[in-house]
Amino acid sequence: MDNRLNVTYITFGGHVEVQKYGCLYFVIMFTVFILVMSSNATIVCIIIIKKNLHEPMYIFIAALLINSVLFSTVIYPKLLIDFLSDEQIISYPACLFQWFSYYWLGGSDFFLLSVMAYDRYVSICNPLKYTTIMQKITVNIFLFSAWILPACLMSVALLLNAREQICTFHLKGILCNSTVLTLQCVSSRTLNIYGLVVFVTVLLLPFLFILFTYSRILVVSYRCRGVRRRAAQTCFPHLLVLINFSCLTSCDVLIPRLELESPKIVRLIMTLQFVIYHPLFNPIIYGLKMRRIYDHLKKLLCRMV
Repeated sequence: MDNRLNVTYITFGGHVEVQKYGCLYFVIMFTVFILVMSSNATIVCIIIIKKNLHEPMYIFIAALLINSVLFSTVIYPKLLIDFLSDEQIISYPACLFQWFSYYWLGGSDFFLLSVMAYDRYVSICNPLKYTTIMQKITVNIFLFSAWILPACLMSVALLLNAREQICTFHLKGILCNSTVLTLQCVSSRTLNIYGLVVFVTVLLLPFLFILFTYSRILVVSYRCRGVRRRAAQTCFPHLLVLINFSCLTSCDVLIPRLELESPKIVRLIMTLQFVIYHPLFNPIIYGLKMRRIYDHLKKLLCRMV
């Protein structure tokens, strides 16, 4: 591509022998995409349709799974196109939009997980006040905040990124994540400081809040045997999702900033773990570990068979 096109278009350099195995990649990722969309959408529809699931905990689960659908919609179509293309390129505005959506939805996931932790805390530690605290308007405020606050924070970061001049037009990855910062001519101090603020606000504070709430739940469960089973049944799936998502997010955010020279195949596998593992992990965990959801899924499968 000439210089004029390079100003507008970014080349992905993280694909491994895509010209040789592009069709195989396409078939595998398209299958995963269908599984992700169908599994998440199925559980969301069950939660919407079944009245006994119209409770805050299941509403927050549905919101988390909707995020997985939105995330996959942003990431997978572009990946599938690249697997069948001679050149893996993306326009810089589209790259910034993918970057914005990637971290907006990731931040929203952390907020939703913290809200779910608070919901379990109130349910187990203050059961008599649960219906008073977790009213419909409170749930709506939590949902609104979990989507809007990360969007506002990332919108500012998007504007700061868009103002920076880029001198490199080649990304080492296969999508626009934190590696976008490597395109800039000079590392922006303002952007780095704001990125730290976003990291603390969107990731660190919710994570510490979740640890605090679950530690309180653990203390109450230890003192009162009657709530141990209920706490284990409802909190264990959330903890699994939190641990999985935290590990993947930490790797995604920190490794590009450390600028480690790792083989291309290693970077590809790590990226695909976040793209594949996280959207598929949530519906599997909630579908198998949440008793009410599992019962409805089993009835649905029996009818289909």
